[in-house]
Amino acid sequence: MVTTLLDGLSQRWWVLMLRGVLAILFGLCAFAWPGLTIASLVLLLGVYFLIDGVVAIWAGGTAGAWGIVLSGIVGVIAGIYTFLYPGAAAVSLIWVIALWAVIRGILEIVAAIQIRKVVDNEWMLILGGIFSILVGVWLFLRPGAGALGMVWLIGTFAIIYGIVMIVLAFRLKSLPGRLRSAVKGA
Repeated sequence: MVTTLLDGLSQRWWVLMLRGVLAILFGLCAFAWPGLTIASLVLLLGVYFLIDGVVAIWAGGTAGAWGIVLSGIVGVIAGIYTFLYPGAAAVSLIWVIALWAVIRGILEIVAAIQIRKVVDNEWMLILGGIFSILVGVWLFLRPGAGALGMVWLIGTFAIIYGIVMIVLAFRLKSLPGRLRSAVKGA
């Protein structure tokens, strides 16, 4: 089974190479056009909200689950809002991340204080909590920079992922020759 899988992948090494090249191009585009990347992500989020909302309305309506119907209505409203006010939706998304970071940081500090008698080096959890709070406050104060940071993170991930896929593609391309050499040498 593994041999069949490796044979199939080695014959289609170019697909992984194409994925890698596309990922690198996407990453470079994210760095070159961060505003367009943010706008695209926000619009994609809006599409998700709409589709999820419609599906929830349908599923909840057919099952008589009015809570699900109401959540679907909220999703549709959020989707429409995202399309009408994409800038505000982007800032709102950053604010949600900022709020999460602050609350998480506070809870980590509380947890560290609670476990300090049982766990050594609880200060590391406190430090992590403080860092989380600082990131959250920074995002509240500078949501535009937070959005840009998110784009840079996505772009960096895409470039690294693309490089890994290309290296894997070349390794798979040379696999049949390496297997033949290994069989002859054994």
